[in-house]
Amino acid sequence: MFEATARHGSFTKAAEELYITQPTVSSQVKQLTKAIGLPLFEQIGKRLYLTEAGKELLNTCQDVFDRLDNFEMKIADLKGTKQGTLRLGVITTTKYFVPRLLGEFCEHYPGIDISLQVTNHQQLHQRMLNNEDDLYILSQLPEDVELHSEAFLENPLVVIARKDHPLAKKSRIPITDLNGEPFIMRETGSGTRHAALKLFNQHKVSVKVRLELGSNEAIKQAIAGGLGISVLSKHTLSCASNELTILDVDHFPIERWWYVGYLSGKQLSVIARTFLQFLIEETKDMGVPNFSRNGNNLIAV
Repeated sequence: MFEATARHGSFTKAAEELYITQPTVSSQVKQLTKAIGLPLFEQIGKRLYLTEAGKELLNTCQDVFDRLDNFEMKIADLKGTKQGTLRLGVITTTKYFVPRLLGEFCEHYPGIDISLQVTNHQQLHQRMLNNEDDLYILSQLPEDVELHSEAFLENPLVVIARKDHPLAKKSRIPITDLNGEPFIMRETGSGTRHAALKLFNQHKVSVKVRLELGSNEAIKQAIAGGLGISVLSKHTLSCASNELTILDVDHFPIERWWYVGYLSGKQLSVIARTFLQFLIEETKDMGVPNFSRNGNNLIAV
């Protein structure tokens, strides 16, 4: 009851989640407060906020729940089965390969449920700070969070344009030729955007950001609509396109990697360790999509 109240900041919402009455939750939390001898919440307006004692108790609750979950997984493992939930946080571009890997993983281990959170680097960073997931898949390692991480798959970034773009027929395009080009960028907080702007700044290239979008598919549609060019992961071009082409720009592709990681000091569950081993093994021979050109059209091969 305390954990649900702390999560919702409300006795009423905790009661709704637990299918009990609000006075029952309020009474039990009051008894818990009395037993501990310090206030656990302070009420400001209609919302409850944790005190220092409340924050310590919440951390203890979460640790206990995690240990119980891990215990259940270990018992299932001892019985020769894999049962439990994998909590996985990934950035948006991983949708081009992670669902297939998860499908294969669940075929091997049908007793495992997946809780998948797909977001950008900025929001994933917050999830790390809150210790919300078992494992993270990302392309840019945070500087202020200690992670055990391993690179497992190449993730090159390339410049994408419509096939009739003036630069599409050129080779070895100087990066300075991108000066003033209308660009479609991922939203602030995106790792792809950060990497592209870092390279442009290094070479004193100033592009015109015409549009910001939070979806790679939306960006590809905007490029096809003639709104500009963009920098995207080559993995986003895993399907053949008759409208888009990769520009041959100096200093591209930007060499990057996909990383899988977990918080330092975190005790991985049996399920998380199983998926980590599966991911590394399954991606050993998984390369970056290759493309040939038919004129200026991209054909996946």
